[in-house]
Amino acid sequence: MRIFYLSAAILTAVPALLFSEPSHSHDEKPVEHYDGHAAAMGEPGDLKARNIRTIEVAMTDQMRFKPALINVAKGQTVKFVVKNSGEIKHEFVLGTADELTKHAAVMEKFPEMEHDDPNAVSVEPGKSAELVWRFTKAGTWEIGFACLIPGHFSGGMKGKISVR
Repeated sequence: MRIFYLSAAILTAVPALLFSEPSHSHDEKPVEHYDGHAAAMGEPGDLKARNIRTIEVAMTDQMRFKPALINVAKGQTVKFVVKNSGEIKHEFVLGTADELTKHAAVMEKFPEMEHDDPNAVSVEPGKSAELVWRFTKAGTWEIGFACLIPGHFSGGMKGKISVR
């Protein structure tokens, strides 16, 4: 009888583990302890910081960002005002090429997954959103931001960030 109950428990648990969507929610961490996505570039910014730079980023249905290259100074806090000028939903996600590539592959498998990370915003058609980021590490990321909605990343919706 034990084998029957054990088998039933396994058969019930395995599909839930195999087919559940990964969650992007995480406990809020103070900025100085941030170790999530895009940590190689910096950390979530603070709107109370001095000398915040605002950069407008447009997203189009041609799977492009404008600008496609963003230059910032090390230590600078940037408020990205991300505008979706298209007719379909887009995202603006900061990260390294490796993070974004891996995440895009997961999104292909789970297209309804929503982001709840400080390095990402999802923007409905005709709307805009803001993301504040402090760039604490110098470097050039050939792919430093992207849209991870299935088909968008592979369609070329990505951009470069240079931090000097």
